[in-house]
Amino acid sequence: MKKKALLRAAAVVAMVCGLVWNAMAEEGVSDTEIHIGQWGPQTGPAAAWGSVARGTDAYFKMINAEGGINGRKLIHHMFDDAYNPAKTKAGVKELQEGTGMFAWVSGVGTAPGLAVRDYLMERQIPWIGPSSGSLHWIDPASKYLFPIYPLYYIEAKALVRHAVKDLGLKQVAIAYQNDDYGKNGVQGAKAELAQHGLQVVAEVPVEVKDTDMKPHVMQLRKSDADTVLLWVSPVHAVKIVGTSKAMNFTPQWMSTSTCSDFPLMMHISKGLWEGVIAATFAELPDADHPLLQKYQKDAYGKFAAKDERWGLFYYAGILFAEPLVEAIRRCGQDLTRERVVSELEGLKNFRGIGGEISYGPLDTAKAYETRQGMKEVFLVKCLKDGKAEKLSDWMAIQYP
Repeated sequence: MKKKALLRAAAVVAMVCGLVWNAMAEEGVSDTEIHIGQWGPQTGPAAAWGSVARGTDAYFKMINAEGGINGRKLIHHMFDDAYNPAKTKAGVKELQEGTGMFAWVSGVGTAPGLAVRDYLMERQIPWIGPSSGSLHWIDPASKYLFPIYPLYYIEAKALVRHAVKDLGLKQVAIAYQNDDYGKNGVQGAKAELAQHGLQVVAEVPVEVKDTDMKPHVMQLRKSDADTVLLWVSPVHAVKIVGTSKAMNFTPQWMSTSTCSDFPLMMHISKGLWEGVIAATFAELPDADHPLLQKYQKDAYGKFAAKDERWGLFYYAGILFAEPLVEAIRRCGQDLTRERVVSELEGLKNFRGIGGEISYGPLDTAKAYETRQGMKEVFLVKCLKDGKAEKLSDWMAIQYP
């Protein structure tokens, strides 16, 4: 009888301990798994950026094949939001409240990201590496949001500086997507031009639903611009360049990193992207860079679909996840959201396959220093074969 009583007591203690453990266990984490969420447009107007999420998926599979992180495998939950903020919000909520994500990584687009930012931050869920260079990720800054993508603002400054100082061009116009993505580019361009005593000669808004670019090109041509910045989707950028050629308007085209995957841009433009200058944030696809070559061999080579192309957007999905993976490694067995935040805040001069990344303890008065991970870009020019000619080394650009 005494033995049975002891066994019953032990069972009760085990059950209570189990209940306590489950109550204390971090959402999205078990002894063997870590659940990470991500959205990415596989269809719709921004489908060209969909390879970002597929790159992250191959990266996680590579890590799992190599044994995972501290005995845990990364379980990747990716869904297609078609670049539609309403779908982003619905998908994030479904995964978070249904399955339970430990953290979110990347996620393409400013508008889609804005649709879920408050939801994630209010629940104190880490979001690392939004695939967008929006000022909204640091203004206001948040304890649980860690941007990596260089600000569109600093990309525009770098391009305008090159146009004015190195190429001697003065008449700068900009065609921009009429949302925060495009407006960030306008803001940076204006700021840099003002430092040279110049102004934007034309600001031409483009709506996501616009298909006919003739009215937009007519405005650009009327301004006598010798340089046009394109802060739009790849599809709109190609249509503007193609329509301009038909209308005998041939300025120096410049574009954000969102259009710096030159082989893709040359393909969809049927060669018209040659000569375009862009900012970019990652090593070139054929760079002699050991880590990039490892990813190409062990992530892309082993886990990409047969029709997948190795290119900037694809391995950007790896770049935006590198700091999260590093932070999880540094946490050891004690993996909690607060530990991940702490480890990310201690990340200094980290360099994977992109520019240098550093964070610090949250200081809202110094959000650019403490929450904007990457602060440097370099410039490239598209060649006839779709390869890139480097026009500069990595450049650290200050904000504002």
